[in-house]
This record gives sequence, C-alpha cells and structure tokens, in this order.
Amino acid sequence: MDGTNSAHQGVQWDGAVNAWRIAGDVYRMGRHEWVTESGWQQMYDDGVRTVIDLRASRERRQRDTDPQVPDEAKARIDVVHCPTEDPDHQDFSELFGPYLKDPAQYGDYLELFADRIAAVFKAIAASPGKVVVHCSAGRDRSGVIAVMLQRLAGAGDGEIVHGYELAARGINERHRTHGAPHAHDPYLSADDLEAMLTERRDSLRAFLASLDVIGFLTANGVSDPELAAVRAKIGAVSAD
Repeated sequence: MDGTNSAHQGVQWDGAVNAWRIAGDVYRMGRHEWVTESGWQQMYDDGVRTVIDLRASRERRQRDTDPQVPDEAKARIDVVHCPTEDPDHQDFSELFGPYLKDPAQYGDYLELFADRIAAVFKAIAASPGKVVVHCSAGRDRSGVIAVMLQRLAGAGDGEIVHGYELAARGINERHRTHGAPHAHDPYLSADDLEAMLTERRDSLRAFLASLDVIGFLTANGVSDPELAAVRAKIGAVSAD
C-alpha cells in the first residue's frame, strides 16, 4: 500500500485538538468535549458516525472551559465508551506513573490491558460510518490504537513515528496556548520537545520491532470477520 491512504492528515473540526486522519475512515483526536457545536456538525458532514472514547470513566466530564454543546447537536453521532485501561489496577502506577506517556510503555500496556485494547478494535469493526478514537490529549492511548491501525494498513516505521510526532507536537502546542500549566505534562520549549521526541522515536521504533498486530488481535478474541471489518475501515487490502 502506498503512504497516501495511511499517512496522518490534519482535520479541521472546530474546537478539535490533535485531530488527524489515521487511515481510511478512522481518525484520532483529544477530548471530544473540546469540539464545538459547529465542530460536531463538521464531523457529521465529513461522514463521522461513531466516536470511541478511550478514557476511564472518571475522566469523562465537562470542564468549565469546555464549549456548551446542545445534546441534539451530538445526537447523530454515537459516542461509545471503550476504555483502554483500568487506572486503579495494582500495577498501573508502577508501570506507567500517573498515566501512559511514552512509547517505551506501550508493550507493557498491551500486555496488561490486552482485552481492553482488543475491545476497541471490536468497536471499530462494529461502528457505522467513519470513526474517531480519542483519549484525553490525543497522544498515547489513541496513539497505541493509531500505531496498530497504521501497521495493519501497511505503514512503515517512519510513517508511524511521524504520526506519533505530530500528536506530541499538537498537544504541546495546546499546552502553550491554553490554561494553566499541566501538572505532569507541561509545555516544552523547542529544544526540550526535540530532546523528548528523539528519545521517544527510538522507544516507538523498539516497540514496533516487537509488534504483531494481527497475532495480538486474534489471540485476544478479535474474529476474522471483525478483523476484515477493521481492514475495510482503514482501506487495507486483506492478506488473504
């Protein structure tokens, strides 16, 4: 497959943060509460019919700074809660700290929450229309799903690393321009951001070297028809 179908492309939905097309009909972004009423309309007009929220239940709340969006403006798009993690798991803090924040942690994350990650792919397979997956910042939890989808779509390491870099730069810019400094993830200067990305590119490449997406999904209960449905969503040609 050539890179045009699976390369990350920026998406302009009003209010959306870190919104990118992953591959085919699947997109990623940060919190859906950042999207304005007109942004929800733009998503619908672009064919989005399902938003898959990867966050834990306690993260799913409206903030005072979020735009007010009437329920009817969102009613035509199904928001599916499909959390990738249990932050209260006894091993969570030791492995990930306050939250998943580095591709060096992705392998442990897939091992600890394999059933939850597989459930996201089942949800993508079952979703009508175009699909948006999102976490909070739109970098790591959605990044894990994006990496796996890109690999399934036939993307090479360079293209996948580029997608992570776009998301990391996108949320760093958000931290520069909005609100008080983040407690665990502050805005980084250009030099500090580049130093972080240099390390994380290497971590992501190491993760990719060990990643077998089809093997992981089939071992964790994603059926052949579901896998075919995901492939169709991302425009991937079946290996059969």
